[in-house]
Amino acid sequence: MKLRQFQQSVFLQLSSFLGEGEARAVVRLLFEHFTGYDKLYINLNPQTVIASHIVDNINTAVTQLIENKPIQYILGETFFCNLPFIVTDAVLIPRPETEELTWWVIEENKQTNKIFDICTGSACIAVSLAKNLKESDVYAVEISPEALKIAQKNAKLNDVNINFMQYDVLNADFIHSIDTKFDVIVCNPPYVREMEKPYMHKRVLDYEPHNALFVSNEQPLLFYNAILQFGQTHLVNNGRLYFEINEYFGKEITNLYLKYGYTNICLKQDIHGKDRMVSGMMNDVF
Repeated sequence: MKLRQFQQSVFLQLSSFLGEGEARAVVRLLFEHFTGYDKLYINLNPQTVIASHIVDNINTAVTQLIENKPIQYILGETFFCNLPFIVTDAVLIPRPETEELTWWVIEENKQTNKIFDICTGSACIAVSLAKNLKESDVYAVEISPEALKIAQKNAKLNDVNINFMQYDVLNADFIHSIDTKFDVIVCNPPYVREMEKPYMHKRVLDYEPHNALFVSNEQPLLFYNAILQFGQTHLVNNGRLYFEINEYFGKEITNLYLKYGYTNICLKQDIHGKDRMVSGMMNDVF
């Protein structure tokens, strides 16, 4: 089959399902990934004949997309902070909001020494910080062994050194298991309440790891409590703790910072104007 003809056929299949704008972006990703041809080559060489196995691979991907499988899991890769990352269904797909959090940390911490990324998942935050703050020592912790394997691969892929650990950060022993003090702690914890599931897309509910997404309706701030307490004893004087948050809990999480003795608290909105990031400073060394 010829390149442009097949591309148009795939676009028509997906546009009725995804809409024209998203379908156009997805088709570009599919063809670049499976054929190895970039947009310019395709435009200049529309009559190129595609091998049958590539046609089969793209058709399989189209079927998966129509079944709501995210394009990132189909390709096994994505970009975050302009860096490549391996993704599987063992880790969350990195979001633009998390990029905003990461760039915020980078901008405010050019001279940082030690950084700790808690609930690292794919290590998108940890790797991006290590890549952009080259003088820093970056540590990362994750409970899932499957996710930790992906995180380690992403560190290798991006040629950075990260000190990975496997712990349950909600376990009472976690505070006593880490003997390092950090200039910066950053965390994107599970924060979506179970009650919010009906409002979420099937591609998230059916494919992304629920243990990295959801918390109970009764204890939606469980991780924030635990990590703010951890920061009391594991941040250097004037160290900062950054969170990504549920848009509905900006005030409550700000109050938690105050409860645990943090100062210089800053609540920031994401590009959509939703409360999404917060940071605070620990002035006293406990």
